[in-house]
Amino acid sequence: MSRAQAESVIRNIIREIIQECAGKGQAVTETLVAFIVKAVVLDSKNQFNVDRPLTKDDVSRVIKISIDKLMDNRNPSLDTVKMQVYFDMNFNTRGDFLEEHRRVLDVRIQPVIREITDSRARTREELEGLYRKIISAILLRSGLGSPTDISVVREAAAALQSIFPQTELGTFLTLTKRDKERQLQELSLIVTGIRLFNKDCGKGGEGIDDLPAILNEAVPATNNNMDIAINSSRSTSYKYTALIKDIVDKNREDNVPPLQLVVDSLINTRQYEAFLVHLQTDVIECARQVEKWQHRLEERMDLLQATVQSKTAVPTAQVYPQFIDLAQVWVGLQEEMVVLSVLSSISTSLEQFTRNQREIFPNEMLDSYLDGVDVVTDEDRRKSTDGKPIDPTMYRETEWIFPDSTKNFANLQMQYSGYCGWSLVQYDRLLVPGNPSIGVFVYRSRYYSFSSKEAAGEFCKDPEGFIAMIGEAAKKSPELIQLLELHTQFASITPYAGGTGRSPARMIERPITKSDVAIQTEVHPMECNIVKSYEWNEWELRRKAIKLANLRTTNQINAGESQQPSQRQHKPGIFTKRSVESDDQRMVQ
Repeated sequence: MSRAQAESVIRNIIREIIQECAGKGQAVTETLVAFIVKAVVLDSKNQFNVDRPLTKDDVSRVIKISIDKLMDNRNPSLDTVKMQVYFDMNFNTRGDFLEEHRRVLDVRIQPVIREITDSRARTREELEGLYRKIISAILLRSGLGSPTDISVVREAAAALQSIFPQTELGTFLTLTKRDKERQLQELSLIVTGIRLFNKDCGKGGEGIDDLPAILNEAVPATNNNMDIAINSSRSTSYKYTALIKDIVDKNREDNVPPLQLVVDSLINTRQYEAFLVHLQTDVIECARQVEKWQHRLEERMDLLQATVQSKTAVPTAQVYPQFIDLAQVWVGLQEEMVVLSVLSSISTSLEQFTRNQREIFPNEMLDSYLDGVDVVTDEDRRKSTDGKPIDPTMYRETEWIFPDSTKNFANLQMQYSGYCGWSLVQYDRLLVPGNPSIGVFVYRSRYYSFSSKEAAGEFCKDPEGFIAMIGEAAKKSPELIQLLELHTQFASITPYAGGTGRSPARMIERPITKSDVAIQTEVHPMECNIVKSYEWNEWELRRKAIKLANLRTTNQINAGESQQPSQRQHKPGIFTKRSVESDDQRMVQ
């Protein structure tokens, strides 16, 4: 089966599954279905042979198993996959968020801008209508009040009249379309700056919200809400971790829930925590940006106050650039508000994907299972291993790096998202964060951290075996492929959003370790740049020049041109012998 035929079969499978789920009242996305289908095929317990094309029976079984998984609304594993799909489809970097916001704003005001730039107003009524459209465009672009509010329109019209009276429309209409758009942009910034300055002076500001005050309340509130959610999620994770270790260590079977269900719930909780931490990082960055913009806003206001003071007239060359700068600072605050609202919305939406596991395992039920079991937090586990680094001499032919001997140690991208690979195998997919401070195992240019020295020792004895077993564990719980970032190990499954929304792509840095070495600069670091005909000897170059000049001045004797072709004697050209003497050698041609 060719690649095109295989893709066609997969598309048909996905389409049929979507239709079947829709018929049963369950709306699913194409991305979610595609991932579930691949996970079903990879799962060894389903006994699909991935080395041969799927038969009709295989296709029917894939569809049936996939539909059963998608229709299980009480499955924490499916909730985790849905959470991952939602996050990758909705989360982006700050730059991408702001770029999309600007694009949407431009699309919204583009019809008004087009009407203004394409206008051929001639009469007084047409010119007045054009002026009103310019005011509307300025209000839409600035976001300071509604164009339908009379008081807001009057204030904007007064500000515009002071810098661009209606009598200037004639000159405006003679400009090219690009110049018109540029002037509209500049007018919008100046009018926005004037209105903001008037609001600060207490002389206007209709429809302008106190954005700095709003952000000063919204940023800490959003960060606090995320702190509460993260702490609650971690507390639940610690209980799941303790329960799984107790079940496996003591081989408990009575009065305990199914191990698979507990593991799925733990993975769901850990993934929710990871996403919240990621969002909180952006919220903290948003707080820094807000503080920076507010400081600049105060500086610009003070500078304008000093420039204008009580003067009746101020040179436009002095005051217009300050109004533009003030408007740009305000735009920066508006964009931070947009980013904050998006992050808050994503955080709130993620909570719905943890509802099932919280209903299956309420805190009271978990506490009853953990009666007499010691619940250890990640911080306590890390403190118990701090100061006890791994001794590399105990493990021959292995490479280890440590914080005190590696320059960019904190920037290393740990394998399995920093979770201990030994715990993933030993306790059947148990997610325990590793402690890089005790040492990081380097294997095939990848970096592995562990929760203890014992775990590190076991793993480095057979890294290939552990890596293979972690891959098999991920086939049982396909959501681990995304959580542990195993996309290189599973080439057929890629990140849901194609890598566009992730820390897309984070930069992967190689460790810079300290060591004393001697190096020798290569003569030819790039072999392809070696010119074989290069000559550095001056006298050899002179000899070649004389030879070339000799060729150009030597007479050439050819066969007679007057003879018939059949009678013509074909002789090659020859050179007469000439004696050329130089200072150090005699050449005879």
